[in-house]
Amino acid sequence: MDAPARPAWDAAGLQAALAARWPGLVVEVLETVDSTSTRLVEQARHDQRCEPRLLVAELQTAGRGRQGRSWLAEAGATLTFSLRLPLDPADWSGLSLGVGVALADALDPPGPPAPRVLLKWPNDLWVADGPASWRKLGGVLIETMVCGGRRCVVIGVGINVRGLDAPGLAQGSAGVAEWMPGATPATVLHRVASPLLEAAKAFAVDGFAPRRAAYARRDLLAGRVVSTSSADVPVGIADGVEADGTLRVQVDGRVRHIAGGEVSVRPQAGVRPASAPGRSPDQPSAPASPHAPDRGQPQERA
Repeated sequence: MDAPARPAWDAAGLQAALAARWPGLVVEVLETVDSTSTRLVEQARHDQRCEPRLLVAELQTAGRGRQGRSWLAEAGATLTFSLRLPLDPADWSGLSLGVGVALADALDPPGPPAPRVLLKWPNDLWVADGPASWRKLGGVLIETMVCGGRRCVVIGVGINVRGLDAPGLAQGSAGVAEWMPGATPATVLHRVASPLLEAAKAFAVDGFAPRRAAYARRDLLAGRVVSTSSADVPVGIADGVEADGTLRVQVDGRVRHIAGGEVSVRPQAGVRPASAPGRSPDQPSAPASPHAPDRGQPQERA
């Protein structure tokens, strides 16, 4: 039997579109790679240059996730790619949240009805099946470094095109093809690549704060009881995010803050409490406690 045809990525067309927004950006598609992010990080460190590049893998065999977790991928069912850019924002805090907003808006344009794609702090995309039922769609991995005296970021993205049937997935798996019939990894890449690039450029100028309201519209955790791995905040009620992307958690009437890369936050079973405090993202709040930014902190992929 003949092997299945490789997908038509149209890398040249995508490169032309992206290079118009970021001159010199190169798009490369590999049939198999251990990790697109690892490849781009190692290349930049070896060359001591941060050349803009988008690397796609048809099959990723050793995808990396937050806190050393592995990432499940299946050829034809998942889109795995990484984007490397020379970027030097004043503050890296909230980059994974801003990237999540750009991806979610590209896959599920904002507007009525309620959003299908939700964002789980700090870096996951989930699909809502009901008031308290969700499945994982994808995730983001952020890594930064200094190359040749310049700051460099590698943004790794994993998105399920079809849901994966894997026993290790505790929450279940969703796929873009559920609402985009005929979707392939290539068509999904063309849909999200330009918005992702624009989001990175905008973040370098003004950070996460301008995207805070857009994040709030898709915030899966807001108003829900959550448990965390932080000894200081074992259980509380998620109350949105600050302008720097820090998670707000209500504990006994006080607001506690959790920074990216420090904890794992998971919604408790059950519906959103009716008495849960809510807050507009523009409403003043208590100052955030000091925290470490996202700099150099890998965020979990899908």
